[in-house]
Amino acid sequence: MSGTAADRRPLLEVRDLTVHFPVRSGVFSRVSAWVRAVDGISFDLAAGETLGLVGESGCGKTTAGRAVLRLLEPTSGQVVFDGRDLIRMNRRELRATRPRMQIVFQDPYASLNPRMTVGDIVGEPLRAHGLARGSEFDDRVAALLERVGLQASYRFRYPHEFSGGQRQRVGIARALALSPELIVCDEAISALDVSIQAQILNLLQDLQDEYGLSYLFISHDLSVVEHIADRVAVMYLGQFVELAPVAELFREPQHPYTQALMSANPVPDPGARVVRIPLEGDVPTPLRPPPGCRFHTRCPRVMDACRTHEPPHIRTAVGSSVHETWCHLYAG
Repeated sequence: MSGTAADRRPLLEVRDLTVHFPVRSGVFSRVSAWVRAVDGISFDLAAGETLGLVGESGCGKTTAGRAVLRLLEPTSGQVVFDGRDLIRMNRRELRATRPRMQIVFQDPYASLNPRMTVGDIVGEPLRAHGLARGSEFDDRVAALLERVGLQASYRFRYPHEFSGGQRQRVGIARALALSPELIVCDEAISALDVSIQAQILNLLQDLQDEYGLSYLFISHDLSVVEHIADRVAVMYLGQFVELAPVAELFREPQHPYTQALMSANPVPDPGARVVRIPLEGDVPTPLRPPPGCRFHTRCPRVMDACRTHEPPHIRTAVGSSVHETWCHLYAG
């Protein structure tokens, strides 16, 4: 972690981001419904900050991360990067901005082209943007590999010759090739062994300290997020339910969904007493999200208002930062 967000300028501002996917049916493939994968989320990300994005599978985390980079086209909303709205950019403007925003994918096996050497994979962004050629290209690829803990001679090998952790290092080197300011880490360590996860996390933190990187760190592992993030946003069925500084969130989670997630987090001490908060039922479909608070069908503290009214947005000052909660329990 790299300090408080209040000390740094906003690099990314997301406002009411929405991503809906059409469901087509019938002979003429007409749109019959919409999958509301992301449904109006807002957040800021400061330069040099790490924002963790957590939630159950299918809550919209990955869709949100890719929409921020316009790898998926948002349905509506604003994504302002360094003062400019990415959604309003044309193709040429977006291409000029893309080097400043990169992504590390979840699967280090599927995200690397098996027919390309590691040198070509890491150097592909340099070629695509015409930034290096000849001996300069070779030198930059070698330096990138060495910076992520791989030998420069590995550039002649193919992805199948590496372990999962080494492949993810290759993915990180590729993301660093264009000297970005923002990197979306989409479950970047979830496919790795625990010991390798720690190495990759330490590498990401070292790179952040060295280059001043901002991370949108998407994960389902709360212990990992607690280790690396400055602030954490908790997502449920396409919407945020809580957003707070990491220490505040783990010390005093407010939303019942966050409390249930925390209670399910494994504790390394076998003698520790842990009170689990079981959630009954399944996550509703994003095709037809329930009215009111989307969590009310599983919430152990549900009230009548939760079933019919959207939850209020409660903001509480926490030092120089803010603890945000979307819940009827704290209204008034």
